[in-house]
Parts: sequence; structure tokens; C-alpha cells
Amino acid sequence: MYKILRSIFFLLSPEKAHYTTMRLFKMVSKLSFVPPMFQFTAEHTKIDGLTFKNKVGLAAGFDKDGKFLDELYTLNFGFIEVGTVTPKPQSGNPKPRLFRLKKDRALINRMGFNNEGLKALRTRLQAFRKKERNCDMLIGINIGKNKTTPNENAVDDYVKCFEGLYDLADFFIVNVSSPNTPNLRELQNKGELKKILSTLIAIRDTQDKWKPLYLKIAPDLTFTQLDEIVDLQNEIAFEGIVATNTSIDRSILKNSNKIIVTEIGAGGISGAPVLEISNTFVKHIRSKSKMTIIGVGGIEDAASGQSKYDAGADLIEIYSGFVYSGPGLVKELGTI
Repeated sequence: MYKILRSIFFLLSPEKAHYTTMRLFKMVSKLSFVPPMFQFTAEHTKIDGLTFKNKVGLAAGFDKDGKFLDELYTLNFGFIEVGTVTPKPQSGNPKPRLFRLKKDRALINRMGFNNEGLKALRTRLQAFRKKERNCDMLIGINIGKNKTTPNENAVDDYVKCFEGLYDLADFFIVNVSSPNTPNLRELQNKGELKKILSTLIAIRDTQDKWKPLYLKIAPDLTFTQLDEIVDLQNEIAFEGIVATNTSIDRSILKNSNKIIVTEIGAGGISGAPVLEISNTFVKHIRSKSKMTIIGVGGIEDAASGQSKYDAGADLIEIYSGFVYSGPGLVKELGTI
């Protein structure tokens, strides 16, 4: 059934299809027989003081502004990342900025942290928390900096998001790895990361409730850079790493027309082609550390999900695989 629906939705532009699909599901999910279709039982997992009802999450970027919290709850995710959120609203990069590479079961995006800003997300999260007081879907907030904020002041933007949304999050993810905000990936060097993460940890120490803090990294780092981040975790003890974000390496595409890929231009690749490099990063981190690893990249079925666990991930997240394989993927992964 989903393959038929997907063929129809794929007639639309990717960004329009995304919002059309979720708005349609918003209506359909209100039918009494729909929510039970996505229910399954999984063993609860305790990590970093949090209890996950299942280990399947939704990666950042899918619900940037918290507009589909009810629908994602219906799909029975164990956890989700909302965002990336920035202090001020921003429109992101010019359209078109999201592209399908169907032969590679991949996406290329250069969205550019388009979001409605901290205040809008806070309003939606407050309403959801009030309505679903016993929600067992954990909510992580992925935080970033505005495009107009220079890197030397980046820490200020992360602090604004962290403080402004602290009471509404179950955990936080620091995003310094998107390829679509100019110079953002420069913040992945050890000195800049230490400045940002240590500042957030110091703020956390003043709060009444402790919240885990994770770092999302790019799959295009060298292993030397990756080792520096692992070493940093030993120094300042953030809880773990989300591995990985999208890749700018076009060589991982095996089936797509090179001319079409060139015409698409800049952007990060997600989906099946990222599986191998993402797994390599997860395995490398696990060989060096016992920190929490949230594995993301290329998960589209039970086999690819299991490969992420085999590499050493504690939890997994989906995005492009969710687009290509459909909402039943959550249940498929949650029961492996």
C-alpha cells in the first residue's frame, strides 16, 4: 500500500510532498482504527537516566518546528529530535533545496536550518506537553546557530536555545555538522566544541533537573578529528554522539546519474549511501569509548537497522529510510 502512495507523493516536489503527507496523516490518524496499526511492544531501555519505550527515533530535520508531534506519537517512535531550531526564525536556503535520488534511495538537501525560531517551537512544545502529560515518546531538541551569527559568537545562539527550551526537552543535541550553513562545520574543531559544550554543561549544572547532552557529527570528518572529539568527551563528559549527519561526498552515490547530481549542486546526502560510512564511524567511536551512540544514516529496513546495533549503536534514528520505506518502518525496526 505504501509503495502505491509513495508513487503518488513522489509526483510532488520533495518538500511539498513532505508537508502534504504529514498533513494528510494528521487527518487520517484521528480515525480510531489507525493508531493501533502502529503499536508494538518492545523492551524498555534505560540510557543516561532516560527510559526509552523502544530504541527507534526520528532524526532532526523532519519536524523542525514541532508541528507534527501528535502524528509522530501515533507512529510509536521511542524518541524524536525536533529542530534544528535557531534563536531567530530564518527562511533557509532558496528553493528547490531538497532532491530525491531514487536509484540510490537517497536524498540531497541544502535546507539551511529553515525554522520558525525558538519562540514558535516553545509554544508548540508547551501545548503538547500540557495535552500529553504522560507521553512516553521522549523529545530531544536539536539546537543550532542562525546563519547571520558569526562563528565567534556561535556559543551565544546555542545558549539561547538551550536555556529557552530546557524545561521542555528530555535531552539536547548540539548540531555543528550540517553542511548547509556556511562555515558551521568549522565548529567541529576541538577548541570550538569545548567552548560550546562546556558552556552548556555549566548552565545545566545550575538547573533543577539534569538533561543529557549529545553532539551530532558529520560523516566527512577524518578519523583524527573523530578521535579528538572522543578525547574531548573524556575531558568534559557530554553524554554521547549522534553519528552521523549528511555527507557531502558524492563518491558514495553508486547508481544516480552524475550529470543530474552535478546539476543539483550543493547539499548533504542522506539515505542508503550513508549506511557504510555511518556504521564505520559508529564502530570507531565504540572501539574508543563507552559513551552513548545514537546511530543514524542509511537505515531503511531491519537488516540495516541491525547493522547499526552491530557496529555499536545504543539507539537508532531514521529519516530518509522513513520516506522511502514508509511509516511501517518504525514497527519493523522496533521489533528486531
